[in-house]
Amino acid sequence: MKIEIINGPNLNLLGRREPEIYGTEGFDTVMKALQARYPDINFTYSQSNTEGELVNMVQAAGQGSDGVVINPGGYTHTSVAIADAIAAIGIPVIEVHISNLLSREEYRHTSLTGRYCRGTVMGLGVDGYRLAVEALLGILKK
Repeated sequence: MKIEIINGPNLNLLGRREPEIYGTEGFDTVMKALQARYPDINFTYSQSNTEGELVNMVQAAGQGSDGVVINPGGYTHTSVAIADAIAAIGIPVIEVHISNLLSREEYRHTSLTGRYCRGTVMGLGVDGYRLAVEALLGILKK
């Protein structure tokens, strides 16, 4: 089984960026923990700060992965293009947000991308990635 994890803008700074919101753990630690917990899953990871590259990543995942965990970052609230890519790929996608978007600025309360995802995990820190993988595994076993 192959699960693609895609992170959007500024998530390359995880562990250094606004630690009071996003914590101090870098994403390499998150990936190592996922790989250790689920040794039978082939995880691939990509990150971009560019909207078009994220669209390409989502489309590519639709060609070779069983599911996607995506944190579109700030594009969550603005990107019709990423939302359309998620809708088009035909595999389950779970959206993750490290912070609780509903407790933040009002413009963050809307997710254009989440509409096309099977579910959203938010506000549970980086553990949201593990929970998203668990959700995907449940969906894929049905």
